[in-house]
Amino acid sequence: MMSRQERKLDHLRHAESLALTDADFSDVELLHNSLPETDLSKLDLSTKLAGMTLSVPFMINAITGGVAEAVEINRSLAAVAQEAGFAMAVGSQMAALENPVHCKSFRIVREVYPQGIIFANIGAYADIELAKRAVEMIEADALQIHLNVPQELVMPEGDSSFTGFRKRIAEIIRSVKVPVIIKEVGFGVAKEQAAQFQELGAAAIDIGGKGGTNFLQIESKRAQLQINSELLAWGISTPLSILEAKTGAPALDVIAAGGINSGLAAAKAIALGAQAVGMAGLPLKVLLKAGPEKLLTCLQQILHELKMVMMMTGCSTINDLQHTPVVITGKTREWMLQRGLKRV
Repeated sequence: MMSRQERKLDHLRHAESLALTDADFSDVELLHNSLPETDLSKLDLSTKLAGMTLSVPFMINAITGGVAEAVEINRSLAAVAQEAGFAMAVGSQMAALENPVHCKSFRIVREVYPQGIIFANIGAYADIELAKRAVEMIEADALQIHLNVPQELVMPEGDSSFTGFRKRIAEIIRSVKVPVIIKEVGFGVAKEQAAQFQELGAAAIDIGGKGGTNFLQIESKRAQLQINSELLAWGISTPLSILEAKTGAPALDVIAAGGINSGLAAAKAIALGAQAVGMAGLPLKVLLKAGPEKLLTCLQQILHELKMVMMMTGCSTINDLQHTPVVITGKTREWMLQRGLKRV
């Protein structure tokens, strides 16, 4: 059976090789404000997330760790995140929890970005001890617990039983001293599960909607499986997942993730109810293909685009943007009506 480290390298290779995809926000329109009382120099991009204050509503989301190659990747990502003012999450830390030799690939993030808001990451199969060790390893400000059922079902070495997850998540939430964020990895979140996350005591939901990195596609390539194209498109889209999560768990903060690669898409995600936006595929691709300086330029451009949209909608703060007028049409509107979703 392939080792965890070999699997991590496979994920990196396939993620880099796949074409970058964008979440479909075409049904969501923001209204132009021709008489805005806004000042570009006075925009406030800070946001509250799970009790923490982020200077900008962006984070480099969980990507990698646990292999030697990840040390330099995470070093560069952390340096860019620091320069851009982004928060950052590490990839699943299970490899380092099993073998301390791999800790360096995660600890490098805190070493490079000592004052940053950094998220630890484990799977829902982990227990309290592993969760605490993951947080301690990188002095994390929060803990992501990731859910990836479709991916596990396709992986040759994946799990096929997901019983007991709710109990373990609840135990971890009660036991760790940092906020817990429940995270999907590309298949989205429905309102029913969002409500369960709220009942379990989570502080936030990373909706990880369909539209970004497709782990069904990655795992089918790894396993050399021919999967039906409709099944490869499984999941709830990023904009719909935001609406589902906010309807099911109105008290929880939402991180929008899944193919959000522009300032306009980020603005639309925030207008639908997200507190912050996570990006993974885009930073990885730009870093590996063009280097850290190009990645920093890319992220700064996305920030500038967000500021432009805020100016053009008359919003001076992220809270203003969350309450700016929105027009929702097409399939997204039909889904909202059938599912009883609302913009909270």
